[in-house]
Amino acid sequence: MRRPDWLPTRPLPRLEPGPRVLDWSLAAAVALILATGVYSLVAGRPGQAWVFDLHAIGGLALVVLLVFKLRRVAPRVTPDRLTAPRVLSLSLAFVTAAALATGLWWVLGGSVSIGPWGLLNLHVGVGLVVPVVLLLHLRHRFHDPRNVPSRDRRTALRYAGIAGIAALTWRSQRVLNDALDTAGADRRFTGSREVGTDEGNAFPPTSWMADDPDPIDSDEWVLSVTGRVASPATFGVDDLELDDLEGADERRAVLDCTSGWYSEHDWQGVAVADLLAAVEPDDAARWVQFRSVTGYRWSLPISEAEDALLATHVDGDRLTHGHGAPMRLVAPARRGLQWVKWVDEVRLSRRREIGESVAIFVSGFEE
Repeated sequence: MRRPDWLPTRPLPRLEPGPRVLDWSLAAAVALILATGVYSLVAGRPGQAWVFDLHAIGGLALVVLLVFKLRRVAPRVTPDRLTAPRVLSLSLAFVTAAALATGLWWVLGGSVSIGPWGLLNLHVGVGLVVPVVLLLHLRHRFHDPRNVPSRDRRTALRYAGIAGIAALTWRSQRVLNDALDTAGADRRFTGSREVGTDEGNAFPPTSWMADDPDPIDSDEWVLSVTGRVASPATFGVDDLELDDLEGADERRAVLDCTSGWYSEHDWQGVAVADLLAAVEPDDAARWVQFRSVTGYRWSLPISEAEDALLATHVDGDRLTHGHGAPMRLVAPARRGLQWVKWVDEVRLSRRREIGESVAIFVSGFEE
């Protein structure tokens, strides 16, 4: 089969690794992208911007590696030679290209809506398919990495060159976005775009996974504070004076949603530090868990929780149900999925709950 015209005969020949080195390089790049992608879901501090940069550079490096890979396998991909391993190879190339394309499109200002999901959701969803197909592929094409000749100086220089090209390309997209004034130019370090700042409840009422409870009657709602405390307590609307904004605590904070948008507001409500002072945490308390009526929950170290707010209002307006009324967590420098909505319990503990990471994926489905 003739090599496709769009694949150069000798693409960057001095950078191209050997066959087995290339296969393991692809696997390593996918692992890097997956690891940084997962970590990015909870990386909300500016000091964690390196996670997003590394994720992008890894993705661009993967583009270069895929060109090398396609150059090698293209002559062998014919209808009469489509074995199961080669079908998996093509599938891996397709889903990887789709994940890369959706990511690059987002960076350059693209947008798409598929029901409740946007382009960044699509990027994440397709990206999660990549390691699954890769593992299936490795079952047929596994080579012991100890037998891969990859420790020479030339190989190291090749990787440095590929990483350099990826980093330069990543930096160039910022210049291009600014020059063309695309939607991608106005992004936070997380990649999120601004929506509804200082406009009360105007920001999107998105939820993680399936959380979608019925509206909560604030007259019947109570907040419980339990766990490693001297005086467990429950508070109702009147106890917390939720309708009195004059006495409310306030935080200016950015809600940065993992679906690709951010919104900055003045949030009013009850300082978590005041709640903790009222129940007197014991010396063993290290974590504060915020639990939703849906079963969703997230924990913060007690020192960080003391700076958090349980909000009832945003920009002076009472929170709507979709935004977590009657009370939601405001955790500055945390991502949106950690801002628990519809909070009805605060629980102090010595250790972080192991099942918490599972609960965030099944909450809402149990209703």
